[in-house]
Amino acid sequence: MKRFLRLVISLIVRTGDIIRDSLRSFTGRTRPGRCVVIYYHAVPKHHRSLFARQLDCIRESARVLPIDQSGPVPPGEKAVVITFDDAFISVAENARPELASRNLPWTVFVPAGCLGQPPSWIENARPESRVDRVMTAEELRDLLRDPRVTIASHSVHHANLLRIDEAESRRELADSKSILESALSTRVDLFSFPYGAHNSRHHGQARDTGYRRVFTSEPSLAFREPDEFVTGRVGVDPDDWPLEFRLKIAGAYRWAGHLQARKRSRRTHP
Repeated sequence: MKRFLRLVISLIVRTGDIIRDSLRSFTGRTRPGRCVVIYYHAVPKHHRSLFARQLDCIRESARVLPIDQSGPVPPGEKAVVITFDDAFISVAENARPELASRNLPWTVFVPAGCLGQPPSWIENARPESRVDRVMTAEELRDLLRDPRVTIASHSVHHANLLRIDEAESRRELADSKSILESALSTRVDLFSFPYGAHNSRHHGQARDTGYRRVFTSEPSLAFREPDEFVTGRVGVDPDDWPLEFRLKIAGAYRWAGHLQARKRSRRTHP
């Protein structure tokens, strides 16, 4: 019921967007560009065909951008950035071939201290996640043979930064960067917060560590400002309902991001 209610609210938001865009066109104004960063976790084998259909849906409705977008997308453009959290081997086995066959750029956020290990941090996991594992350094290096792939950090131990002290959160940010750069011989300057847990202190730590941008799990439109440092993302799954997925990549779930931000503010600023 909750999922259905979220879909209905998002459908209303999308309808409002369509009306506003139509009015802009009618009055000769160009609608603003919109970009949505989506994030997956596992892509199990039995969901590969569903994932492939989602990629085709994205290509039909938007331009797929690499994650190093440096500013707002051009007026009138619809764009999507594709990312994966946790670096599961199922992504290499099932998502990678579909992305490669469509020549699409994508990014993997890696928990650097968990290479080759099962996801011990997952509680109440879906069955497919219980048998998945994080890719090894060798498997990540193999991904990097494709210039369309970007490797980024997801902390060392998939840590909830709100539950550890300042010194430890700084180590999670800094050590994950250095571990990946050393193991993969590539620059790592992007970070996504495990569990979406973050506050302004972590933003400052990330800047100090040398990250160029950090990503949250709060659904919002992305790349709205030239100097944007904190970028929201929309969570998706291969088995999302088709309408649900279309609304997500259109940015219609951004209303939920405002609710999450308010809840996070109450938790971190009692």
